[in-house]
Amino acid sequence: MTHLDPENSIKIALVWCLAWGQERQPQQEVNPNQLREALSQNQPISEPLQSLFQQVEALLKMPFPEKINDLQNYTQQYPQLWGSQIGLVYGGATKIKQYVFEAAKLPDIRGASALLDRINLIDIPAFFGEYEEKKSVTVEQWLDQEFPDLRFALIPELLVYYKGGNILAFCPAAFVEDLCNAIEKRYTEETLTANSCAVGARFKPLEVRFGLLKNEIKQTFWLEKYNNNKDKDLVKAYFTQEDTDPITAFKNRKSFNELVTHLAIKFNQRRSGNDTEKRPSRRYPPMFETHPFLVRDESDRRLAIHHFITPPEDSSQGLPGDPFLSESLIRKRIVGHIAKREAFQENLPNWFKNLRLNWQPTGVLIKSWVEEFEDYLENNIHLKQKYYGKNNPNLIKEALSLRELGNVNKGFVAYIYADGNNMGGYIQTIQTPQEYQKFSQDIFEATEKSVYKALAQHLMPHQLNNLTDPDNIKRNGEWIHPFEIVTIGGDDVLVIVPANKALEIAKTIGEEFEKILLNKDPDKYKVDKKYDYEPKIIHRYQGQNLPSGSNQCKLSMSTGVLITAENTPIYYAEDLVSQLLKSAKEKAKILKTADKKLDKNAGKYYGGTIDFFTMKSVTMLASSIKEFREQGLTKEVRGQKLQLYAAPYTLYEIGGLLESLKALHEAKFPRSQLYQIRSFLEQGKHTAILNYRYFRVRLKSDAQIPLKEHFEEPWCNAKTNPGNIAPWMYYEEKETDPKKSSEPKKFYETIWRDLVDLYPFSEASETSEVETLHATSLPTE
Repeated sequence: MTHLDPENSIKIALVWCLAWGQERQPQQEVNPNQLREALSQNQPISEPLQSLFQQVEALLKMPFPEKINDLQNYTQQYPQLWGSQIGLVYGGATKIKQYVFEAAKLPDIRGASALLDRINLIDIPAFFGEYEEKKSVTVEQWLDQEFPDLRFALIPELLVYYKGGNILAFCPAAFVEDLCNAIEKRYTEETLTANSCAVGARFKPLEVRFGLLKNEIKQTFWLEKYNNNKDKDLVKAYFTQEDTDPITAFKNRKSFNELVTHLAIKFNQRRSGNDTEKRPSRRYPPMFETHPFLVRDESDRRLAIHHFITPPEDSSQGLPGDPFLSESLIRKRIVGHIAKREAFQENLPNWFKNLRLNWQPTGVLIKSWVEEFEDYLENNIHLKQKYYGKNNPNLIKEALSLRELGNVNKGFVAYIYADGNNMGGYIQTIQTPQEYQKFSQDIFEATEKSVYKALAQHLMPHQLNNLTDPDNIKRNGEWIHPFEIVTIGGDDVLVIVPANKALEIAKTIGEEFEKILLNKDPDKYKVDKKYDYEPKIIHRYQGQNLPSGSNQCKLSMSTGVLITAENTPIYYAEDLVSQLLKSAKEKAKILKTADKKLDKNAGKYYGGTIDFFTMKSVTMLASSIKEFREQGLTKEVRGQKLQLYAAPYTLYEIGGLLESLKALHEAKFPRSQLYQIRSFLEQGKHTAILNYRYFRVRLKSDAQIPLKEHFEEPWCNAKTNPGNIAPWMYYEEKETDPKKSSEPKKFYETIWRDLVDLYPFSEASETSEVETLHATSLPTE
């Protein structure tokens, strides 16, 4: 198939829907290949489609009518664009974390994520004849059996986007309900227990350009009425957009954007269990067994269908630990094995084949994120050489468990959970379906490539050693990719990496995400110069290469990073890292309104933020991280409020934190004294300052230099005199809530505790040891 640019793709989609008409059989014969060829070669389109094409081109280029009479003229000038209807469908999986993380083991979590990714990225697009690699006969057969005629009404150009976890697509008006039902049923039949939701509606073609319109066109709420009522609360809530003048905000809303918002509202209503017109609520609900006396699977939620006992003479007949598994868990387990290349779709293991299930993981490609990473390296030779070094890429395998990932760094791993900032606000400015399509492609590509580059830049293959468990002792000596990509979906990322490289990877993901978008389309993604920020106000770290505050990207990433032991339950770790992500996003919102919150000259910071938490000295929290920090790490001593942490950080500040960490190693600061100073923090500002200075001056004079240059001067300068207040920083934030005191929040905070927590994961001796092993013990063919 010839892949067209978004502009021509949307033209074909609209022409297809108009030519098909309102019935289940096409009213005009349309050959999409001829349309693609004509557009790609700039050839005229034959009648009778030529007139439709001209109307669609006119629709996409129509000037915005300032008056309701001008809008009415369009309905009379283009009667087919006003009298016809086309379908628009929005849907996808819901409550994803509930499905993915209900299992306790990494292989099952990996399989659940891979199965959802396969449905979203392969199965659903295959409904439309869109294939990444080879045609999927299995999906076509399923669609023909369950929903006859639907496949013939769908073409690839109807897809607006599908790589962000959800799907948005046009379709002929008669097939809206069929397509919604097909999406929901595919998720349920493949996963058994995952929730999904799809909704659709029929719109007039003119509404694709000008948003929702009344049948009696004169009754439509248009610019004249808006100007007379724009100060009313309800109108402001619906139309107002941040940093946008009222007229532009109205035009942004009265566009294709309003149709998508309408479907998003219907989506949330249906997901909550409300009835949908022409479709019963929860068309294909997941089944839950409730019999109290039946054997449950490992998750204690589902009815077990088999006990996998491993015979001593043939280990291929069972599974480690002799588990009870339900069918939904079996599906996750086998897909996880395939995604990790422990099993192959054409040669499934005996333990699965012996079950003789009707459902089989064959016929549809299941590709792992590690394979995608390897493909990325093939297209980026310099990163491939940096990552593999002298290793033979064909001998590097995937990590099979958290214990193998923890083997890289003293039994500790890090969960990195990243999510896009400012996405909702940016989407509100998108007016056309072709912009939606381009935006979706840009975000998915930027997210995926930023993750791959960060992993390749900061990691290297690791040789497993000192594994002692019966199920992995045979893996000693194997070389693995030292990471696990749980999911990359739209602007969401969840990866597990070695603890000692977590912050570097998180920082690079955030920086590369912004760089890729700015390189793609500076005019679209670059922040207006009037919103430049003042780096000396925004960043608490005032080191070298201070950002200019200009050339910001409108979109960025906030990231939560949890460093914890390899045996921390995954569902618990996921909950904590989600809290950290939420905290990082709250910090990003504060900095985006820094001109109101911090200083009127601060400007607006659109960049990324990172919050992290290290579970080494603290192995379990009885409450949330926020409560732990407020109750355990916030003190008031002699009338001064002391915050014994400084997270979250901006991306630039994270770079400064890592520089300060290096300075501690260069200074060879005794570890016992690091912990002593940390304990003195709780005793008050002056006590901590005095003891820090005492321990620092006892170091050799040349060892004190890196501490001054990379810790005291860039972080701890006093506000009112030339000195510094190391290890403290003074922070002031204005209160913007009118219900609270107008007095600004004033307190002292410190990065010292964060440095001490990170210190064991960044020792120079450890790094050199790994690099030496990498250089001298590399596998060859």
